[in-house]
Amino acid sequence: MIRLMVLVASVREGRIGLPIAQWVRERAEADARFEVDWADLKEIGLPLMDEPNHPKLRQYTKEHTRAWSARVQSCDAFVFVQPEYNYSFAPSLKNAIDYLHQEWGRKAVGTVSYGGISGGTRGTTAIRPTELVVGLVPTTVNVELAWAARQIGDDGGFEPTESNDRMLTSMLDEIVALDGALAALR
Repeated sequence: MIRLMVLVASVREGRIGLPIAQWVRERAEADARFEVDWADLKEIGLPLMDEPNHPKLRQYTKEHTRAWSARVQSCDAFVFVQPEYNYSFAPSLKNAIDYLHQEWGRKAVGTVSYGGISGGTRGTTAIRPTELVVGLVPTTVNVELAWAARQIGDDGGFEPTESNDRMLTSMLDEIVALDGALAALR
C-alpha cells in the first residue's frame, strides 16, 4: 500500500481548495492502493521558514520542523492541491517544501490545481523547479480546474465533472506506476 499525502496548499479564509482536496481525499481513500495522510497547511501552521541550518543537513532545531520532517518522510507520494495566485504558486506551499530537502526525494507528486481560465497551470509550472530540486518526481497527468469556484455546490462541496474524475484516476494510476519505479531508489 502506498502512503499518499493529500496536501491542501491554500491557507486563505474561504478557500475553495479545501472542498477540492476533500474530493481528492475521498477518491484516494476509496482506492485500496493508498493509505491517505491528510495534510492541511492551514491546520499545520508552519511559520515562515525559521530554521537556522540548511535543510539538506537535517539538523532541525524546531519541534514543528521535526514533526513535518517525520510526516513527509513517512509518505511515499504526494498530491498537492494548489491554487494559482498572481500567475504563480501559493507561498504556503513553497514554504512547506523549503522546510525539508531529503524527505521529498524520489517520491511521486501529482497536482490538482485550480484558478481562473488557466486552471492553475501557471502555478503548477512555477513551483515545478522547486519540486525537482528537492527530488520530487512529477506526474505527467495533472488535474487542472478552470473556474473551479463554479463547481462548489450549495452544500459547500466540490462537484467534479466526469472529465475531472477521469483525470484524477489517471493521475493516481501514474502515481502508483512511479512509486513502483522509485521505491527501490529511495
